[in-house]
Amino acid sequence: MNTSALWDALKKYDFTFFGISLVIFIMGILNLYSATHASAHISGLYQTQIKWYLFSLVIGVGVSFIQAKNFYRFSYLVYVANLILLGLVLVLGHKGMGAQRWLVLGPFRIQPSEIMKISVILVLARWYSKNNVDSELGLRNLIIPFIIVMIPTALIVAEPDLGTGLLILLIFFVVTFYRRLKLKSLAIIILMGIISSLAMYNFGLKSYQKRRVVTFLNPGADAQGSGYNAIQSKIAIGSGKFFGKGFLNSSQASLNYLPENHTDFVFSIFNEEHGFFGSLILISLFLILFYRFIWLATSVNRIFDSLVVMGIMSLFFWHTFINMGMVMGLMPIVGLPLPLMSYGGSSLLTFGVCCGIATSLSNSRNLF
Repeated sequence: MNTSALWDALKKYDFTFFGISLVIFIMGILNLYSATHASAHISGLYQTQIKWYLFSLVIGVGVSFIQAKNFYRFSYLVYVANLILLGLVLVLGHKGMGAQRWLVLGPFRIQPSEIMKISVILVLARWYSKNNVDSELGLRNLIIPFIIVMIPTALIVAEPDLGTGLLILLIFFVVTFYRRLKLKSLAIIILMGIISSLAMYNFGLKSYQKRRVVTFLNPGADAQGSGYNAIQSKIAIGSGKFFGKGFLNSSQASLNYLPENHTDFVFSIFNEEHGFFGSLILISLFLILFYRFIWLATSVNRIFDSLVVMGIMSLFFWHTFINMGMVMGLMPIVGLPLPLMSYGGSSLLTFGVCCGIATSLSNSRNLF
């Protein structure tokens, strides 16, 4: 490619998704350093996080140069390959913290359930873009998509990873609703969801998962046990007040009062150090990212592309909404990371690939 052609390609390249993500990540890596610097056994995690981000950025940028039509072409293949990986996790997966969610490949650990989020988005978008495109969806039209979603969801919940399983169902709901769902069908789905939730709580949840629900309703009932994290998280957020205590000044992190402050509860530490004002800036960045996804979904030329972008938006949105909600005591603790802020290589790779797909679809608008 000559210099002129390269310059033309760069002028058409949509840098916004990676640009906004980079700003959020920089805030996240500073927060991660602050949360872990006082603990000798995890003080180097921020370095590993930077390496994972650079790897995810390279992969994401590479994905952004894939022709948009290939996401459609290989969606089923990627989905089936991911199902095989989820099956291998249950047989050969690495166990940690009571769950079997990872495959170990030499020095790397990958979490196939993270990649499955993207696979489900692609395969749902392909199915909906080829079937009954011009009509609203009834319950009969949802049978195959529901099966497509429930197979990986069942495998993921069996690990067990209830949070990711529920997230995939939420993505399914958003993509289906965006595709145009009959109001009668929507009402029936909501009713079925309520009934299923009650049945799941009584017969499907393990005892520790039920305790999370009870803790959410009344954290003080077991303040030194299952309610401890929720209480300490709210203390951290409240003590930050308007401008926060300042960088490296989190007592919850330095005194190790709040467990998992580098994964599930990074937003609590961020609130404590930067207060309401800093959190408002962070939330605004996420809102700008959501807006860009919605804008792109309404700007692309193909229904498949639009559905994919909305699926990616819902992935980012639900991760953000649920994580922030649970650390503030507004939702049960389910262990979903805050995008680009929580420590974790697999989640960084997932969000990097999502930004790459969105960028590819945005760039392709100039080709039609």
